[in-house]
Amino acid sequence: MIYGYIRVSTDHQTTENQRFEIKRFCAKQDLAIDCWIEETISATKDLNKRKLGRLLRRIQKDDLIIASELSRLGRNLLQVMSILHHCMDVGAKIWTIKDNYRLGSDITSKVLAFAFGLSAEIERNLISQRTKEALARVKAEGKHIGRPMGSRNESKLAGRERYISQKLEDGRSKYEIARRLRVHRDTLQRFIEKRDIGPGVVNGQVIPTLKL
Repeated sequence: MIYGYIRVSTDHQTTENQRFEIKRFCAKQDLAIDCWIEETISATKDLNKRKLGRLLRRIQKDDLIIASELSRLGRNLLQVMSILHHCMDVGAKIWTIKDNYRLGSDITSKVLAFAFGLSAEIERNLISQRTKEALARVKAEGKHIGRPMGSRNESKLAGRERYISQKLEDGRSKYEIARRLRVHRDTLQRFIEKRDIGPGVVNGQVIPTLKL
């Protein structure tokens, strides 16, 4: 059996890129995927809670797992080594495309498995450390980290320009309008300034009176 294994960490990521890479690779190698294993889960999760764990329990001698890269299998050295060791024990094979890794039963495969897993873990740790240092520096400089304050709530007001303008023309307070639209008054104020909204005015242009 030839298995195509695809994993993404969140629902916001797409599996299509990995599927395309595996299909293109198989076409070049004159191979056909017998079964696709696809999951959305962090590789840090216990292997027994992943579809890959269930696959490893039923994999047999000469079976082949094809993945886009080694990091799709696991996110730390011990997990990757455990997966590769299990496959070597049963005589199964693992091929990755980006890493150009081919797991066999020879000593070279074992050495490469260790080297790839170790280098991947070192790289992740370095990236994590650099990110923490950069965030600490930005925070020390007094800068805001993350999404601009209120930007998410401002998106709730998109398309409500005419409503806001009409309410202002009716003499309603910004506090009341903000309460009705379920946003903070400061968020409403920023939105009004950005859209140049006033009584009967949107983007600086007079609008027809609406019956609300």
